[in-house]
Amino acid sequence: MRNAKNIFEPKASRILRCLLINPGVAWSVRGIADEAQVSVGFTHAVSVSLLEQGYAVRNEGNGIELVNPIRLLERWASYHQFLHENRFEEYYTFENSMEKTMERLGKVSSRYALTTLSGAYLVSPYVRPTIVEMYVGDERHVQDIVGSLELKPTVGNGNVRLVHPYDEGVFYKAQDVDGVTVVSDVQLYVDLVNYPSRGEEAARSILEKIKGVWSASLLGEAVIVRQGLDRGF
Repeated sequence: MRNAKNIFEPKASRILRCLLINPGVAWSVRGIADEAQVSVGFTHAVSVSLLEQGYAVRNEGNGIELVNPIRLLERWASYHQFLHENRFEEYYTFENSMEKTMERLGKVSSRYALTTLSGAYLVSPYVRPTIVEMYVGDERHVQDIVGSLELKPTVGNGNVRLVHPYDEGVFYKAQDVDGVTVVSDVQLYVDLVNYPSRGEEAARSILEKIKGVWSASLLGEAVIVRQGLDRGF
């Protein structure tokens, strides 16, 4: 049974998001592959590794379930390096209010998702950010955001940073917070753990929120069995 060499590499992280963001779900390999938009063969290899490393089990119906999601999330976050794995463009906005910037951003229709401290500021306010950081789509989306926010490029550190993601999976299950798009809590936590300037503190606040959601889901609902489970491996 082939396993994956690194369950935290970019493509494999799509599978981790799928499992971590949908607590209490029992998956077939094919169901995970379809949801994460990766091949069935690769999904099978990652699933074998998760089973071997004790992060997941097969249930009575042969579905794959996480059994230690907190440990998996924390290990992934410790491996991930936001500032080294993405590509950045620095901009400056003359808007002197974070709230005004967020208000303008809420009117942007292009693909983006806030992350790090600026995302945490909306999801679970703990640290007030000094820079707005957001994942962005292709160049067309970038130009729309730059124009809508009236951003000016800068060669030094700006107060708005557009982040070209290491993998498109970062947008999976992005959330709407007061009209502004923010990455999922799982992605937010992963991005914050090794982030400087009080990122670890903000990450702890997000983790408590995640634990609450997981507890409510796992204790309050029966395990959902994905359709097509009988086609799983």
